[in-house]
Amino acid sequence: MDEESGAGYGTPGGHAASGTAVGRVHSVETMGTLEGPGLRFVVFLQGCPLRCRFCHNPDTWERQAGRVMEVEEVLDELSGYRTFIDASGGGITCTGGEPLVQSEFVAELFDRCRKLNIHTALDTSGYAGLSDSVRRVIAGTDLVLLDIKHTTEDAHRELTGVSFEPIERFARFVDESPALLWIRHVLVPGFTLHLDTLRATAAFLSSLRSVSRVDLLPYHELGRHKWEALGLRYPLVHVAPPNRRDVNKAYNVFLDAGLPVTRP
Repeated sequence: MDEESGAGYGTPGGHAASGTAVGRVHSVETMGTLEGPGLRFVVFLQGCPLRCRFCHNPDTWERQAGRVMEVEEVLDELSGYRTFIDASGGGITCTGGEPLVQSEFVAELFDRCRKLNIHTALDTSGYAGLSDSVRRVIAGTDLVLLDIKHTTEDAHRELTGVSFEPIERFARFVDESPALLWIRHVLVPGFTLHLDTLRATAAFLSSLRSVSRVDLLPYHELGRHKWEALGLRYPLVHVAPPNRRDVNKAYNVFLDAGLPVTRP
């Protein structure tokens, strides 16, 4: 993969004999409440090029793992919850992993959902080249949940293993699209909670016109057991969750920048 462009993901699932796209799905959550408005049918897809030090889903990194599903299989499973989804103003969310690793599959799934009047949300790191299939995903997405890890190049590489530049390009592309943009930002002591870092992140987000919500997420250790179960060394073993004072400091920085930040 050309890391600098974020390109070269491919589509690990490929296509079925019928010609429809198939994806590799880690799992689904039928009544999600954290991945967009209302009750969500959440599809966790396999594959991620990032190696975030605080990742709570390292079991989704491997591209060729998971259950192979066709678009119609996903829609059939979703249909059993449609009444609750519609009544709550919910929809479907693709997350991961990094769902844009399987952009052809997500594009076809969202195309079908839009025809069925199902609200679509994409939970992404934004680390993707602007290929035809990625552009097609965004064209079929009502809401983008963009996880901004850091906005300083060297620090972003240290925290995630990849460049921030493709993410910035992706964010500005989404900013020009009709999709609604929500930001998620994890507050990690020693990495993202420095005052200068918070101000730089707030300044970047303020340059995006379509940001309608910013969620600050205090770092937690809930994914640590997954690293250990996979035989991996958890990188932040000596990092404790932030205290309330530091969380409030971050909130005030984003609030002072005029951003629509929710109180953590």
